[in-house]
Amino acid sequence: MLSRKSKYGLKALLALARETGRGPVLISKLADRDAIPKKFLEAILLELKRHGVVESRKGKGGGYFLRRKPAEITFGEVIRVLDGPLAAVPCVSKVAYMKCVECVDEPTCGVRLAMKEVRDATANILDNTTLADVNKKVARRRRS
Repeated sequence: MLSRKSKYGLKALLALARETGRGPVLISKLADRDAIPKKFLEAILLELKRHGVVESRKGKGGGYFLRRKPAEITFGEVIRVLDGPLAAVPCVSKVAYMKCVECVDEPTCGVRLAMKEVRDATANILDNTTLADVNKKVARRRRS
């Protein structure tokens, strides 16, 4: 399940993507737009800033903006930054692999085999879905 942290982070990034080229956006505007608790959003944006996803500018006309183009930022990257690995079980994680303590025979574990397929399919979708892609889909839905 997607955590609130990732959901709020993605919503804020989608809003920033729509504002690309118009200058920084205040946290309060982002928070109000999507009903996100401001303090929580501040922590999320700071984490995204530490990982090079967003940048901020202080003072008058300040706020947050994307550090890269919306077409270069994927949902998979954002979720990994905010929540960690996509894998449902650690034995199939590519970045945080850990053998399950109770596992007797990892290569033939049915749970592992199924969860690897889930991880691969999920990663394929999220790593190939950008902020730009989703904003285009949203715009098409609003027009129809």
